[in-house]
Amino acid sequence: VLEISRDASKAEVKKAYHKAALASHPDKVGEDERGAAEIKFKSISKAYEILSDDDKRDAYDAHGMAAFEKGNPMGAEVDLDDILAQMFGMHGMNGSPGRGPGPRKPRRGNDEEQSYTVTLEELYKGKTTKFASQKNVICKVCKGSGGKEKAKPKECSACHGRGVQQGLKSVGPGLVTQETVICNSCKGTGNVYRDKDRCKKCKGERVVEERKLLELYIPRGSKEGDKIVLEGEADQLPDQEPGDIVFTLVEAEHSTFRRAGSDLLAEVHIDLSEALCGFSRILIKHLDGRGIYVKHPQRGARPLKPGSVIKVAGEGMPHKKSDLRGNLYLIINVDFPDDEWLRQDQRVEKLRELLPKPSTPIQADTVDEVDYEENANLDDLGGTGDQGDQWEDEDNGEGTQPQCAQQ
Repeated sequence: VLEISRDASKAEVKKAYHKAALASHPDKVGEDERGAAEIKFKSISKAYEILSDDDKRDAYDAHGMAAFEKGNPMGAEVDLDDILAQMFGMHGMNGSPGRGPGPRKPRRGNDEEQSYTVTLEELYKGKTTKFASQKNVICKVCKGSGGKEKAKPKECSACHGRGVQQGLKSVGPGLVTQETVICNSCKGTGNVYRDKDRCKKCKGERVVEERKLLELYIPRGSKEGDKIVLEGEADQLPDQEPGDIVFTLVEAEHSTFRRAGSDLLAEVHIDLSEALCGFSRILIKHLDGRGIYVKHPQRGARPLKPGSVIKVAGEGMPHKKSDLRGNLYLIINVDFPDDEWLRQDQRVEKLRELLPKPSTPIQADTVDEVDYEENANLDDLGGTGDQGDQWEDEDNGEGTQPQCAQQ
């Protein structure tokens, strides 16, 4: 017995198969035992074929070998259910004693995945919200059987009681492969009820719709792509563990802040006088409504230039599992005075006296004084064509014909 759990991964299944196949290979035994060894080896190969395919593995979990065959084509000497139980601790359809360490684990239903858009404020502060979910639950009247009390089902004629059917799956242009799928007529049970014997509540569907109020909690510091899982809240089906509802977070674009990991980035505006002389004021309003007060200059600080970046430590996004926070980076934009301010000569002269003197002027032998446009746009850069690119024939008279050169 290879002590491998029922939820063994494909890699673990493959490893167990190699080990079991090696131990039972016909070449490893004597001539008198070779026949039994060949039968067992074929059974181990069949077990690996089933367990390495997700659809076949689900079908086996639900219905045992009845999902694949009537009787045992490997012969009566070896029960394939026993081989599967010995290798992987699994049961056949009837879950009979002696075929594994415990009762057969029910199959798990599919997860329901959807996106959930959140604001940067909600990611910063965290959020708890409630919403109504419409989902299928097992019918309480028939307890998921689909039939009335004491009514007996008949074998499904579509799948002959197996609960699964063989179907064709396209794998490329003009190429198909055979696959095992759940029977649509009996929903995998292998049995169906006559119309008169069906449960009046669920009409034989075994499940009914129910509205349930759920709560979604988004921890502070969550980020785009994080998954919030509501375990077991997906649709229910008889003989299955319900799947989860999985929300994938999508961060909405923010008008002020941009996130980079646990850090935040924003642009702020200051006046020219503040850039040169300093300021003490609220520079920006944070995601939780707090005003971030900055005093400039600090000791040893220099005037702020357009495009300068200052860092406010510990004012970024919170870390999800600690009290730490990222940093806040602020890009400085300097707003210059409007045109009217410079039209007063007295102000200009005073400003010229206060500001540092210009550096040494550039010297040149030839000097041209040029006119300029104040509101030029770099979008026009490179748009001026070379007027000499085209050849112009000065003698462009009508009726002239090109002539070949004389040899």
